[in-house]
Amino acid sequence: MQVSSIELDSVSKRFGSVEVISELSLTIHSGEFIAFLGPSGCGKSTLLRMIAGLETVDGGEIRIGGERVDNLPPGARGVAMVFQHYALYPHMTVADNLAFGLRNIGTPKDEIARRIEEAARILEIGHLLARKPGQLSGGQRQRVAIGRALVKDPKAYLFDEPLSNLDAALRVRTRVELARLHQQTRATTIFVTHDQVEAMTLASRIVVMNARKVEQVGSPMEIYGRPATEFVARFVGSPAMNFLPVQIRDRGGLATAALGDGSIIETDVPLAGLPSGGELRVGVRAEAIHVREDGGVPGRVEVIERLGDRTHLHVRLMDGSTLIAEDKGFSRIQPGDTVRLAFEGATAHLFDAAGLAYHARQ
Repeated sequence: MQVSSIELDSVSKRFGSVEVISELSLTIHSGEFIAFLGPSGCGKSTLLRMIAGLETVDGGEIRIGGERVDNLPPGARGVAMVFQHYALYPHMTVADNLAFGLRNIGTPKDEIARRIEEAARILEIGHLLARKPGQLSGGQRQRVAIGRALVKDPKAYLFDEPLSNLDAALRVRTRVELARLHQQTRATTIFVTHDQVEAMTLASRIVVMNARKVEQVGSPMEIYGRPATEFVARFVGSPAMNFLPVQIRDRGGLATAALGDGSIIETDVPLAGLPSGGELRVGVRAEAIHVREDGGVPGRVEVIERLGDRTHLHVRLMDGSTLIAEDKGFSRIQPGDTVRLAFEGATAHLFDAAGLAYHARQ
């Protein structure tokens, strides 16, 4: 299996007068699994198609394995793409679907047979080789589509939302299969998705995109634990991070956040570096807000979501703002109850009016 780095150097793309990618630079290391994560229309699939050669580049350069490829046709770039739709030939068997691309480039028969056998072993589809796509389940067809990429022995795999058409249970199983496949091949992989769970569980690094620009690049836990912007904090994590307007006070060089009702959240965010004046919001995740008798923030429970291992409480605070707190799975709290909330201030973040984040020191 070949492994190669992918370098994007000030890459830009326009559709008419609309710039959809603006001077984006990114290095994907050899053997790395990268996820492009973001909402529909943010530019992630366009970026992937530019790497594959299915969209032209209007500015900048793309290099794969150190070789410039943005001026090469798709077939000469050494990448294999797996699409959201399986695009299998319905009149061909699985084996013929796997072999089709290799035959077109004149690969010897014995080499084709070896690659198909190896791909079938890795993907556990050996018993399906004689069947046609119409005789396969959705998950089996997706594995065949992945196998068709695998037999090409590419420099890199490009996945464009490959799990979107699968039901929830099958999506989980296929996600595990993709993780196992990458562990076996260690091939450079780019995975486009709008699903944060897919990105968090599969990728070694995540590129979070919004409005055709990169908001943050980092490991899954960096993205989750230290979001660079309010958009990242809202988009990654379920439920989304809570945001509350606050006034800032000094506590020995650290920022204390005062809520509208006068309640206090003691953060570990340094006061130095925070913008003076202007609107600030404190951001806290639900798992860092707990119901406790000695909690400093009172509120009234409006909605309860019982999720089995945990319970989410939608709470309205005394100043009228709302947040989601977390309680144990077998919570006895009922809608209408008054509770007191304790905040893990050490995990809190502050966000300015532009949505930029300020964190505790590491």
